[in-house]
Amino acid sequence: MSAVPQIACAPQPVGGHEAAALFAGLANEPALLVAVSGGPDSVALLALLTEWAREPGRPPLHAATVDHGLRAASGEEAHRVATLCGQLGVPHRILHWQGAKPRTALQEQARAARYALLVTEAERLGGATLVTAHTQDDQAETLLMRMARGSGPAGLAGMRPRSRKGGITLVRPLLGLPKVRLVATAQARDLPFVSDPSNEDPRFGRVRWRGLMPVLAAEGLDAERLALLAQRIARLDAAAAARAQALLPGLLLPGLLLPTGEAPVVRLRFSALLGEPDEIVLRVVALALEAMPVANALPARLERLEACVEALARAARDGARTTRTLAGCVLVLQADGTLLLRPEGPRRRGVHPAAS
Repeated sequence: MSAVPQIACAPQPVGGHEAAALFAGLANEPALLVAVSGGPDSVALLALLTEWAREPGRPPLHAATVDHGLRAASGEEAHRVATLCGQLGVPHRILHWQGAKPRTALQEQARAARYALLVTEAERLGGATLVTAHTQDDQAETLLMRMARGSGPAGLAGMRPRSRKGGITLVRPLLGLPKVRLVATAQARDLPFVSDPSNEDPRFGRVRWRGLMPVLAAEGLDAERLALLAQRIARLDAAAAARAQALLPGLLLPGLLLPTGEAPVVRLRFSALLGEPDEIVLRVVALALEAMPVANALPARLERLEACVEALARAARDGARTTRTLAGCVLVLQADGTLLLRPEGPRRRGVHPAAS
């Protein structure tokens, strides 16, 4: 008996009822600022949000386009978005990335500049919620890129549907939809959109990962599976974070009385923590580090945090004393299993504080 031929179904445009379900969480926001690049994803989001926002009681909708000034056509493309917004009745602003452009890490720095401009615009609008058109495909690419960089659970959770960016809320309501459905939506509505040639430039890491997606999909690892993995990791990450937050207050000991002007010391019952899974131990120490008043300190890299906590745990089980430095802090494990954290003092050339 011959196999029944499989007929590929054309991607379905997003309809009004589906869009209303996707945007339900936006109903109580004070105002919305949708980021519209001019590509099919953001143009489709703009049109769907415009229809949804017309209903009574919905927040006012604004739009913004960032002109990075990296291509000759970018200014004209931004004005096309402005024209479309005018036709839809949505107030729109073009935001310009001013100044000299970097020669390295261009996409990363352009992304940082784009968000900085959009956050400033959202603040100008009185704290509007920023809405972007990231899709399931974007989530899958992000997960692969972060896996390659050695990210931990928080990074492998991918982009969150709702997060904070600067002082404003960032919402990605389309993370569950494949890009082809947004393209189909734009085409079905005869919406004008552009294709950024940088999206095909293999010099950029995301483009190279995008090129691998068909190969991975052929083995069953498609964008939907990867996005589902990110969702499951996010669930585990939230559970671990909640457990660490709940444990920390009960592990803290009263601080030491110090002479005026000396840096404060946090004391932690580290040995009491060792009955928890390793992931929880890591997170509690990370929370304690984050609470330290260290000027200009950056979060500890996961590899350094893991090595530091492993050394502390080994010493605690042996009842030994040890000293480590991490994220601008000195961590001193005492023989009784108490961990002291204090800001790291100025270093003398060639001498590391932990070596003394």
